[in-house]
Amino acid sequence: MRYSLLLVILVSFSCQPKHDLPEIIALHNNWQFKKVTDSVWQSATVPGNVHSDLLDHQIIEDPFIGNNEKDVQWVSDADWEYKTSFALDEETLKKQNFQLNFEGLDTYASVYLNDSLILKANNAFRAWHVNVKSLLSLENELRLVFEHTSKYEEAEKEKLPYELPEGNRVFTRKAQFQYGWDWGPKLNTSGIWRPVKLIAWNDAKIQDAYVHQMELNDSIAQLMLQVDFSNAKTDGYRFEVRVNDTLVAVSEESSQYSPMSIPFQIKNPKRWWPHNLGEPYLYDIKLVIKDNRKILDSISVKKGLRTIELFTEKDSIGESFYFKVNNIPVYAKGANYIPQHSLQNKVNDSDYERLVNDAVYANMNMLRVWGGGIYENEIFYDLCDEKGILVWQDFMFACAMYPGDKAFLENVKQEAIDNVKRLRNHASIALWCGNNENSEGWHRWGWQDGRSEKEKEEIWNNYLKVFDSILPNTVAQFTDIDYWESSPKYGRGNPKYITEGDAHDWWVWHDAYPFEHLEYSIPRFMSEFGFQSFPGYEVIKYITQNDSVDISSEGFKNHQKHLRGFELIETYMKRDFPVPTEAEDYVYMSQLLQAYGITKGIKAQRRAKPYNMGTLIWQLNDCWPAVSWSSIDYFGHWKALQYKLKRSYDDILLSSTIQNDTLNVCIVNDKLEEERGKLWMSVEDFNGKILWKESVEIQVMPGSSEVKYKIPLSAISFPKDEIVLNLGFNLKKELFFFVKPKDLKLKQANVKTKFLKMPDGFKVMLTSKTLQKDVFLSTKYKGWFHDNFFDLLPEEQKWIYFKTEDNRLDNAQFLDDLEIKSFNNFIR
Repeated sequence: MRYSLLLVILVSFSCQPKHDLPEIIALHNNWQFKKVTDSVWQSATVPGNVHSDLLDHQIIEDPFIGNNEKDVQWVSDADWEYKTSFALDEETLKKQNFQLNFEGLDTYASVYLNDSLILKANNAFRAWHVNVKSLLSLENELRLVFEHTSKYEEAEKEKLPYELPEGNRVFTRKAQFQYGWDWGPKLNTSGIWRPVKLIAWNDAKIQDAYVHQMELNDSIAQLMLQVDFSNAKTDGYRFEVRVNDTLVAVSEESSQYSPMSIPFQIKNPKRWWPHNLGEPYLYDIKLVIKDNRKILDSISVKKGLRTIELFTEKDSIGESFYFKVNNIPVYAKGANYIPQHSLQNKVNDSDYERLVNDAVYANMNMLRVWGGGIYENEIFYDLCDEKGILVWQDFMFACAMYPGDKAFLENVKQEAIDNVKRLRNHASIALWCGNNENSEGWHRWGWQDGRSEKEKEEIWNNYLKVFDSILPNTVAQFTDIDYWESSPKYGRGNPKYITEGDAHDWWVWHDAYPFEHLEYSIPRFMSEFGFQSFPGYEVIKYITQNDSVDISSEGFKNHQKHLRGFELIETYMKRDFPVPTEAEDYVYMSQLLQAYGITKGIKAQRRAKPYNMGTLIWQLNDCWPAVSWSSIDYFGHWKALQYKLKRSYDDILLSSTIQNDTLNVCIVNDKLEEERGKLWMSVEDFNGKILWKESVEIQVMPGSSEVKYKIPLSAISFPKDEIVLNLGFNLKKELFFFVKPKDLKLKQANVKTKFLKMPDGFKVMLTSKTLQKDVFLSTKYKGWFHDNFFDLLPEEQKWIYFKTEDNRLDNAQFLDDLEIKSFNNFIR
């Protein structure tokens, strides 16, 4: 009996699958760095960059504070060296294959392994893979020398008989915003900015796996798993495909050849949807390679099944521009996204989670990854997949013309292949766009002035080589996502910019047009428009290192990178708002100003649906503490715009507008279902007295924008500066004011508060005897108000939730420093 039991155990154990999986060794420890001309080594962080390492050792001051940015420019003009040592045990060293993988080197790097030059890198956006079996021993040293970019840029510049717009940055394939932008600092980093891994294996290793969707309908999804793998055998392996842990396909035919394709099916497939239209469902698809029962390698892919197409069709007006997901036209609502930090290693997973959650909570369904930043980390796209956010992905070219020599074009081609292949399994990717404003710049910004015809022809032909050949061909070869050459299609100087393609409308801001321009100049798809505001109080205090809000210091002014930024904010504020004299009040008013103008445009664009089918504001976030176009400041605090975007991007939007002598009440429905209910309307004075009211039962069709009620202005014979139109439909509400904010004759009254302690914060109930406009709550404690910059109706009881993890409030029963600011305070 005893021996029988032992035999059963031994047999059972022998039946378990054996493993000979690749061994992945992360080379992130024991790094040191120094200036090439120095002799002393300092500890370094990898992944990271030289600015962060210098900052950690207090060799430079924080470039985000005051004028410190100007004092660290020497860093970018120096060459830097990094090294580490690592050991391998004898068993590992016996492996048949070793590959050293660099996921990101910024930028011109010579890589030495045990004093042998193994790589000359020249593109921060490419991954580099080097076979190093013959060079490894038990003890190893890895050393990298980074040369400053200007050395190479000047050499390339000398080869051309002309200058390319816009500066030497065009010769280097790295994040263009690091050379300075009108919202960001000049911090041209270098270093090992993404992970370094040594991978060892014997027989087979998966290099790439792409789940290609061949056909999708309600009954079946036909899929093809395309596998690229390294292979050390001449006979075949067994490839197993599992979907949600269920085995669906096995292949052994011709499996010794790479790449190979494995067809499989999913019956009655669930589709992936943008979060506002349905569930962003993801399948877990796993590939396992076996040699008999021995598992050699495996990979898992989260895959959303959906169709997505960009429709650009000629019509009686011009040419449409909209996306269809699962054959349903989708109105895109969102923002342009830039890198979250000038020093990318400072961005962690929780930062990505917070920012994507902020987008979802604000009812956004699309983010555009702007072309002057980076191809984002995998977690960004994972979160967009998971949370149902569509991604408009630019290639990393912005506001410039680029060279066209053979070496540069080949470098760009490999960059495109790397990144298209890396991101092609993501359901969230909706579009690949060649560049940001390069075409507009060439045709409208004076870049052709003073050039010969031959010179212009050469520069434009080089443009076409990249954006009309290499990039679209790469997208077509490696994925089924649509490609768009340049955003926008036409610059705003071309009248076609409002009738064809996507548009960047910067008449507001750059050309100082009034906000009302956005109500009548409506394009087919607004992929950029924006307006600046000041960041929150805490960001300003951080910049100035001052306990009070100071917006007059030279250090703070360095964080306004637009030459006319302060002037334009003041100009617009005088038009529509009172201009406060106190710093805190001015910051508050600037945020209201930004939100007022941008939401005016959003509502007009949504009312124009389906002529207009998308609006993406510039910009969602900041890369450093700054006065900028962002709706969320550097510390992650929501500005007034972000709160008002949440209301303006709601799937059901109530929006009123005056045309001639009529007030039109419009309702927009972005849902896939109709909405029925009572539309009620009342004209009230600011103390809540009802002067006129009406209600009507209505039906709002899915995907529609319709005027549901018309009110002759003659019926509203009350002083327009003393009344508000109060609208409601089901649970949605909207207030419409008849005059500009500065002309409102609001009343003065206190806002009363009542607190309710919650496990993770507080609820605050607010009431007032009169209408309080744009109520803003602030506190010194770290946390988030679920609503802010809102209007409070007379005698309304409004609960605001303040979520916090600040342990200073553990035993508190209320927010002892809660400050309430209202627009009413500024009416004289």
